[in-house]
Amino acid sequence: MMKAGMQRVLGTMSGTSLDGVDAAVLVTDGVGIESFGVSAYRPYSDDERAVLRAALGLWPGDPRVEAAAEVVELAHAALLAEFAPVDLVGFHGQTLAHEPGGRGTHQAGSGQMLASALGWPVVWDFRSTDVRLGGQGAPLAPFYHHALAQYLGLEAPVVFLNLGGVANVTWCDPRIPKPEHVCLAFDCGPANAPMDDYCLTHLDRPRDEGGAMAAQGTPDEARLEAYLGHEYFRRIPPKSLDRAAPVPDVSGLSPEDALATLAAGVAMGVALAFEHFPEAPARVLVCGGGRHNATLMAMIAAGCDCPVEPVEAMGLDGDMIEAQAFAYLAARVSRGLPTSAPGTTGVATAVGGGILSQP
Repeated sequence: MMKAGMQRVLGTMSGTSLDGVDAAVLVTDGVGIESFGVSAYRPYSDDERAVLRAALGLWPGDPRVEAAAEVVELAHAALLAEFAPVDLVGFHGQTLAHEPGGRGTHQAGSGQMLASALGWPVVWDFRSTDVRLGGQGAPLAPFYHHALAQYLGLEAPVVFLNLGGVANVTWCDPRIPKPEHVCLAFDCGPANAPMDDYCLTHLDRPRDEGGAMAAQGTPDEARLEAYLGHEYFRRIPPKSLDRAAPVPDVSGLSPEDALATLAAGVAMGVALAFEHFPEAPARVLVCGGGRHNATLMAMIAAGCDCPVEPVEAMGLDGDMIEAQAFAYLAARVSRGLPTSAPGTTGVATAVGGGILSQP
């Protein structure tokens, strides 16, 4: 356990969209936020992304998992070496398999390797303890969202919506000091992953830039109704998904209608999430790559009874929220503070996760 006090912590995130590695410095003591530091992004090459895709859903012991771990470790080491020395690193790794209540959860990449390569202490394997104790292991950003709400001086409940490969929500009340007492969080459905996968498979492009094609299409209401019949949407949170999330059937549709249907499915999942919030939020603040999809954002806003806006409206960097979150969580782990709670992952009691590896 490290001593209390503000630290310069470098957090990383490589999400389910497999686009690349985000890294950001946060000055924090794991309770409050003092300031935000520099950030950087390293995209995966097409070849690297292919290696990662080939390992999705696989567990340690498979050669494809070892190859993916090497890609993750080398990409992170190259990016983090560009930063000035820090007190601590929070390394999430790349989720390849996530099966709470089953085989567990697996994020490829060794924090010990990074600690040795960089010469800085590294906190990693954030999810395993939570899953081992009966939690979903996700989402893990809620405690940071609560700290952000307090940093911003918000005085009413707020929802942070992250639109990554999967969509997840955090409802929090910044008027209550401890996040473990006041956060409700869960994955509410897929987000960018199905749309990006469709574009890659059918259109030979990485994404529907800005939602331009979806804007020209019409959602298929019958298929969306069938999609919302999936049992996941009836589960009481906390709950979590991985890339094997339910997805609307868009076979046989035009690309425009398919992408419109997929976007509408994301928006419907977000709208259904409101049924679980303890109190109506004053606003929804959106982070993650999906906030750049204007069609998706308009669909989400149409289904919400409060303002929906990107976190940039509050002066934050929506591309780096998750990397900052793992910097914040690393600081908490280093001080022995909890990183998840019954309201965020469904674990029986507030627990701390993560391994601290020294150089």
